[in-house]
Formats: sequence, structure tokens, C-alpha cells
Amino acid sequence: MSHNRLPSPYAETPEASRGRLIPETPSRTRSAFARDRDRIIHCTAFRRLKEKTQVFVAHEGDHYRTRLTHSLEVSQIARSLAHALGLDQDLAETIALAHDLGHPPFGHAGEDELQARMVAWGGFDHNVQTFRVVTDLEVRYPAWRGLNLTWETLEGVIKHNGPVSQRLDDPAWKAIADYGRGWDLSLDGFASLEAQCAAIADDIAYNNHDVDDGVQAGLFTLADLADVPLIGPVLHHTRRDWPYVDERMIRLEAVRRMIGVMVDDVLAETTRLLAEYRIGSVQDVRTAPRALVQFSPGMMADLGVLRRFLYERMYRHYRVNRTRSQARRILAEMFTLFMAEPDVLPTEWAFAAEGPEARRARAVCDYIAGMTDRYAIEEHSRLFNLDIGLDL
Repeated sequence: MSHNRLPSPYAETPEASRGRLIPETPSRTRSAFARDRDRIIHCTAFRRLKEKTQVFVAHEGDHYRTRLTHSLEVSQIARSLAHALGLDQDLAETIALAHDLGHPPFGHAGEDELQARMVAWGGFDHNVQTFRVVTDLEVRYPAWRGLNLTWETLEGVIKHNGPVSQRLDDPAWKAIADYGRGWDLSLDGFASLEAQCAAIADDIAYNNHDVDDGVQAGLFTLADLADVPLIGPVLHHTRRDWPYVDERMIRLEAVRRMIGVMVDDVLAETTRLLAEYRIGSVQDVRTAPRALVQFSPGMMADLGVLRRFLYERMYRHYRVNRTRSQARRILAEMFTLFMAEPDVLPTEWAFAAEGPEARRARAVCDYIAGMTDRYAIEEHSRLFNLDIGLDL
């Protein structure tokens, strides 16, 4: 365990890891899970997250969250939760950093469009794409494809939201079903507590930071949030404690406090559930009847109201809808062109012109899914707008 108190009996430990699909000599300076984290940070897909949409397209402003800053914020919350629960912080951080690697450009609009385009060839799912990135699409080691991550990290990447065995018949999940036949990831059970920390840290991060970004973008005001559960009372107490600071500082302080309130709630509820289900080992975690790192029922109810507010006032705001509409058209037009004329694909994707149509579609999908927002906009322009001054 790194920089941690004594591990809990239900914590994962690198010494007990089930290892890597291709065995490697252990590092002298890092645990197996820390080594996984470093491989994720150094991979190409991670760097591309800096210009992939969270809610706002990356070029719309310098201060809004991108997938990269979101992933970093999730990792810090996951690490804090893991520390408080006596879990392996490196593993929780690693899964958090990896969780969005498969997201295409333009956020959920991009995912929706790729899913629509890929219906005839197995569909598209960003969680499966994340798994494919770390097991196949990243090519940076001479001895294997992918990152050759530990069993525990791969399990957490694909199962952090719960068991997935019921999804294996979905064509979009074929890559997981095929991989599972070669290396059993126990897809019918829950993932480690570290993975569950990463999953709930994602919820904590995006709910808070979408509030922050939505106010900054002018989609709603702090006054609009006054009667919304969770954030409303926090805003009230923040104004009472700091009556003379400006609205920007009120917003920042309230978001910081709300993260703390949600983290405290998770720790209290998780501690209660661990005792209720008498969890004493990592195996108990995997065979438990439910996820154990949870919000309390009261917090879940309050979050439901907050999410409905964000859905109505932010995710479906006409300005956001316009961007979504543009984004979907960009990806749709590129997908259609690449399928019809694969010879316009970059050289490294030229193999898409060969073999069956399904192979071409998956290659085109992989190429588009790997794009940043900016690259997708520029590539679309290169393909559809003839520039007289084009420098080839």
C-alpha cells in the first residue's frame, strides 16, 4: 500500500494481484497498481482527453471542464475515499484516471451518433471502448498490444458500475465477451471497493462541477439554485458565513463544501453497509448482493432533484443543444464518407479499405472515437471544405 494507513481486510493489495495477461518482471520502484496508473497517464488516449467535451465543447472556453480535468478531479476524490476506507489508493486512482478513455469527441452527443451509425455492426459503448483502448488500441509496447494492465485494473475499468455479465449478449459488448473467454474477469460479480470508489467519485465530480460550469456559462444563476436540495442549503450556509464576498467566491466555496458533504455521506453509508453485510475480505465484496460504496437514500433523493435541474437547465439548454446538433452532423458526415471512400482515411487506417464491411465500420468508428473535439472539427473541414491555399 502506498502512503496509506494499515490496509482494511477488504482492500486489494498489489502483492495479491492476479497479475497481467502477459507476465512481466515487477518494478523495483512502483507497485503493480501504481505502474498501471503511470501507463494510463503516458498513453495517447489520456492526452487526448484534454480536448474532449465534458459538457461544453473544448474550444468554447478555457475554464470549463474537459474529460482530462474531469478525470483528474475524479481521481483525487477516489483517492481520498480509498484513503479514508483503508483501501489501495493507487488502484482507485488508476481506475478513475482510465474511466473515460473511450469517450469519443463531443461527449454524449458523439457517443449517441456513433451508436446510431454502428447499429448494423455491433453498436458503440464508451465503457467497452475504454476497455478496447487499454487492451488493444493503444500500441506503444513491442511485446504486446494495449497496456497489459493488471487483472484488478481491467476488472475495475469494465465493472466499476456493477456486474456486466447480463450485457454480454449485446453486440456492442462483443469485445468484452471475447476477452473474457481468454481471461476470466468474473463479470457476474461486483468489482473491488477501489473500483466502486472510482465510480461514485465520478458522480460526485460531475454533479458539482456541472453546477460550477453551468453558472460560469450563464445557463443559470446561484439564485436559481436556492431551492434545489443539497446545493441550496450549502449556498445558504456559505452566504451566512461569508456575507461580504462576491458571487464568484460564493460559488467556489459552495461547490467545495458540497463535495465535502457528498464525500462524508458516502463514507458514512459505506461504513454502515460494510458492517451490515459483514464484509471481511475482497471476495466478500465481489459476492455481495449490491454495490457497497454508496450514497445514503436521502442523498440519492437530493441528487435526483439536482440532476433533474441540471438536465432541464443545462444539458438540454438550447445553446448546448445547438452544439450537440452540430457535433452529431460532423461525426455523421465523416462516418458516411469514410465508409464510402476509405481511401481518404489517413495511412495508418488504410487497412479499413480491406476485408468485410463490419471490419471497415469498426475501424472508422475507432478512428473517429479517438479524435479530440478540435481534431474532429478540423478533419471535417479538411474533408468537406476545399481550401484553395491548402498546403499538402
